[in-house]
Amino acid sequence: MFFLGIATATPAQRYTKADCLEAFQRSDWFGRLDARAHFVARTVLQRDNGIEARRLAVAEVFRIDPDTLSRRFLQNAPALATQAGARALAGAGLAAREIDAVVVSTCTGYLCPGLSGYVAERLGLRADVQAFDLVGQGCAAALPNLQLGAALLASPNCERVLSVCVEVSSAAMYLDNDPGVLISACLFGDGAGAAVLGRAPGAAGRRIAWKDSASHMAPAHRDALKFEHKGGMLRNVLTREVPALAAEHAAQVLTTVLGRAKLRPGDIQAWIMHAGGRDVLLTLQQRLGLRTHDLRHSAAMLREYGNLSSAFVYFVLEAALQDEVPDGWWWLSSFGAGFSCHGALLEVGA
Repeated sequence: MFFLGIATATPAQRYTKADCLEAFQRSDWFGRLDARAHFVARTVLQRDNGIEARRLAVAEVFRIDPDTLSRRFLQNAPALATQAGARALAGAGLAAREIDAVVVSTCTGYLCPGLSGYVAERLGLRADVQAFDLVGQGCAAALPNLQLGAALLASPNCERVLSVCVEVSSAAMYLDNDPGVLISACLFGDGAGAAVLGRAPGAAGRRIAWKDSASHMAPAHRDALKFEHKGGMLRNVLTREVPALAAEHAAQVLTTVLGRAKLRPGDIQAWIMHAGGRDVLLTLQQRLGLRTHDLRHSAAMLREYGNLSSAFVYFVLEAALQDEVPDGWWWLSSFGAGFSCHGALLEVGA
C-alpha cells in the first residue's frame, strides 16, 4: 500500500489558552463548578502544558446539552471530513470517481447513516463506492483505519481508498468537578485528516510505502481512558495511568514490527507519533530512548492544535513531509481507548 495524498483540515477559529480561560470564566459553568475545579482549569490553561492554541468549530463551546452537541457534530464533522478528503484527492492528483472505497473514523459523535455517506455525497464519490464507518476507537483510530485500507487494497476490486479521521471534540464537551474531565476539556481540539491510499505509488511526490504494522489491545486497562455516557452526553474519562500505558504499549508494538524487519530504533528517520499530551510525549520519549528532536513534529502539532484525537497523526505526517525529513524508515503510531496501541513501518523515498 502507498500513500498518494495526505491532507488536513481544521475550523477557522483559533483559540489560545488565554482565550479559553476567559471564556470559561465568563460562562455559566464557572459558577456551577467548585473552587478546586477553578484551580485545575486555571493551572492547565495558564501554565505551559505543551499546548498553546486549539481550533474549535464554535464560539459558544460552553453551551453544553445533548441536543446542542448533536447538532454541533452534524454541522461540523461532515464539513471537516470533506474538506480534508478533497485536499487529499487534490494532492494525489485524482478525481473523486477514481476512489473505490472510503473509510471514516470518529469517536466524538454518532450519525446513522454514518459519516461515510455524507463524505461520499459531498465529494461526489461513485454510488458503488465501498463505504465503512469505524467508531469507538478513540485517539488510536487512524491506524486501524489505515489497516482496513491495506486490507481493502489487497482485495481484487479495490485500487484506491480514501482514509478519513474526523473529530469534533467541541461536540463531546462535558464539564464537572472531576480533574480528569476538566483536563480533558482543556486538551482537545477539532480537526480532520485524510489520506488517499493506492496499490501503486503516485506519479509525483515522495514515495510512501506501508510495509508492516502491528496492534496491541489491553482490555484490562479499558477504564483508564474511555468515553462514558452520562446525562445523554459523552464524558471523557482520563486518568494518570495514560502516559505510562501509552509508552509501554507503544514500545511493545515498535519492538514487534522492527523485530520482523530486522531493524533497530536507530534506523528510524522520522517518528510520527500521536502525542496525547505533553506528559504522554515526555514519557514516550523516555521509554523509547528518543531525543526531543525526534518528536518535534508531534510536539509542534500539539502546541498549535491541541490533541486532535484520531486525526492527530495525519497532521504529524503532513508536517514531517513538509519539513522534508530524510528518506528512509519512518514510524507511525497511535494509541488510545481500549487500551489499544498500533504502529506501522513506512518506507519513504524519492
